[in-house]
Amino acid sequence: MFDPKKFMEEAITKLKKQIKPDEKALIATSGGVDSTTCAMLASRAIGDRAQIIFIDDGLMRENEGEEVVGFFKSKGTKAELAGRKDNFFRALKGITDPEEKRKAFRDEFYKTLGELVEKKHADFLIQGTIKADVIETAGGIKTQHNVLEQIGISPRKYGLRILEPIKELFKPEVREVGKEIGLPEEFYQRMPFPGPGLATRIVGEVTPERVELVREATKIVEEEVEKGKIPAFQAFAVLLNDKATGVRTKKRLFGDIVVIRIVQSKDALTAKVPTVDWRWLENLRDKILAELPQVSRVLYDLTPKPPATIEYI
Repeated sequence: MFDPKKFMEEAITKLKKQIKPDEKALIATSGGVDSTTCAMLASRAIGDRAQIIFIDDGLMRENEGEEVVGFFKSKGTKAELAGRKDNFFRALKGITDPEEKRKAFRDEFYKTLGELVEKKHADFLIQGTIKADVIETAGGIKTQHNVLEQIGISPRKYGLRILEPIKELFKPEVREVGKEIGLPEEFYQRMPFPGPGLATRIVGEVTPERVELVREATKIVEEEVEKGKIPAFQAFAVLLNDKATGVRTKKRLFGDIVVIRIVQSKDALTAKVPTVDWRWLENLRDKILAELPQVSRVLYDLTPKPPATIEYI
């Protein structure tokens, strides 16, 4: 049986041994339970020699960077927001293939971290890679943004030495460790959010305008799922590349198509779609159509994993 307290203590001890007293570490965090738990472990292990960085790549939830940095600062931990939106949009420009999109994000992600590690004079990068990330990337299911060595790419390509304190854990175990180390419930029970962010929820090219649309739609879905107390491992909106005709203010509209995706899962390796109340679903549809006038169709995805993946790219 998994013992979160024992794991936490052993992980902290191991980090203390790996990082010498005159060395520092940069911790990349997105605000999700994996990277946030790693940040707390590092902070316990090496104190103020741990520097937390949130990369604002333009692909995250609304105000997420400010909220995450604010949380760590409230804990007395060094935390910084690194604005890199333009770099990521340039890296993704013109790419529509799902795997190429993920690889382009990964390359820009590690280039950015390599620059930040050098700028901060850090000796290590600590990241929240978990077992499911490695399994899916090594198995060819999809490229996870935070997996390098396990697929034969040396971190030294980006000038990095990487530590992954929770790489042997699955999501439920990470949540237990997060709770044990003192994370508030809104962090350790938070819905997973993909490393490449909203780029995984856009079929076709990623642009600032398309990101903003799916950001707003995802916000609506998350809020309504919470209000409706829908049991969900993940719940979000997807923007398709196709368009469809509709009618707005008695005029024809060739508008965007948004898909609602809700799944239940334990480890993200498999997932099922819950049965939801039809009236609740209609209300969610109506809210998306009311708040996003450029949308002409709202669909609900019934596909489990497998054969689908949870995210769309």
